[in-house]
Amino acid sequence: MSVSGLTASVEKMRADGVAEAAIATFGELYERLVAGETGLIAESDIAPVEELPDADALDEGSEDVLDRAVVVKLNGGLGTSMGLDGPKSLLEVKDGLTFLDITARQVLALRERHRARLPLVLMNSFSTREPSLERLSRYPELAADVPADFLQNKEPKLLADTLEPVSWPADPTLEWAPPGHGDLYTALAGSGTLDRLLERGYRYAFVSNADNLGAVLDPRILGWFARQGLPFLMEAADRTEADRKGGHLARRRDGGLELREIAQTPDDDVAAFQDVGRHRFFNTNNLWLDLEALARVMAERGGVLGLPMIVNRKTVDPRDPSSPEVIQLETAMGAAIGVFEGAGALRVPRRRFAPVKTTNDLLALRSDAYVLTDESHVVPAPGRDAPPVVDLDERHFRRVGDFDARFPAGVPSLLRCRSLTVRGDVTFGAGVVVRGDARVEGPLRVADGAVLEG
Repeated sequence: MSVSGLTASVEKMRADGVAEAAIATFGELYERLVAGETGLIAESDIAPVEELPDADALDEGSEDVLDRAVVVKLNGGLGTSMGLDGPKSLLEVKDGLTFLDITARQVLALRERHRARLPLVLMNSFSTREPSLERLSRYPELAADVPADFLQNKEPKLLADTLEPVSWPADPTLEWAPPGHGDLYTALAGSGTLDRLLERGYRYAFVSNADNLGAVLDPRILGWFARQGLPFLMEAADRTEADRKGGHLARRRDGGLELREIAQTPDDDVAAFQDVGRHRFFNTNNLWLDLEALARVMAERGGVLGLPMIVNRKTVDPRDPSSPEVIQLETAMGAAIGVFEGAGALRVPRRRFAPVKTTNDLLALRSDAYVLTDESHVVPAPGRDAPPVVDLDERHFRRVGDFDARFPAGVPSLLRCRSLTVRGDVTFGAGVVVRGDARVEGPLRVADGAVLEG
């Protein structure tokens, strides 16, 4: 663990054209790692958040403020965990539309309704940029006075035993890793996009993940955010047992807010981390930024925001557990709540958090348990407060191709379904209806028109 590892990493990043802002941020994290920082947040150093302001109690927003806002979507993922080899945002999710189609239509509907500029800006990776921009070219009316995207950065994976950048000739692309979505701030500034937005009169950014269709810019939240003069705002929702592994909100000893991820939790504190009664609010990754405040803080800190570090231990080839162990230095964008003085959090309803992480989520979203409104909002169907709980056998449904093959005539009706569990190889016929709590075991072909319940 010597300076040589950092020097070699910096040289490698510069040779590959990585932006200087990203190199400086990586260097700061590397030095913290060598100094013995673990990135862990002990339960004894934090306290639960008891209550938050509620979004449902806010007044209507201001259209003048909306004209100074921009929508930023994190769009760097390829969806490999679902068997995809292209941008996850191009997966068809509802009524033949992809994530990007629905997002584009949401933005255009807001523009028309409020007569605001409201650009849509993607944070792409090299892998997602070209196909994503091609898809958005189907919406020429989306054109704005700022770039349509900027690129996330990359960093070298480090050998766990020496902290030297790993070399992997069998597949050199595996030598690199994304620095976590905390790279948002570095990439915004380093790409020049932040300056361009400010020059054009934009001050507020609503940021969310491309796979969260519940994350639509809400003018009421924007107006409240602006009136409160907050530099940063996190949307937090009530935790359920399904959210036990997601990052939760906490209070530091000085009273400020902090985000803690499972990777930052000591082993002895995991039970407390997963106690949804103790830590009641989770980070939806729907964030609001005052761009002027971001520019000011970045300038004060020499372009390095100083987010809490996450030490992610993996193997250089994630598919090969026998390949060398590596460290990826990451940050979470929600952790900026602990960096901006005066940052806040807002309790939002669950409908603003509808990500698609697995084919379980995809089945629920494609079904009639969700509807697409005239303004392209994806919301629970009338009469539903929460989505059905879907648990599909990973051996047969994890990959989207295998999933689609088992619903050749379309997905079943889940409008009246509380839960659906599928075990084994099951193919569904046309017009299947699921009610209440149902369990299906294969091998089996569910007949056309079958009603599954109980």
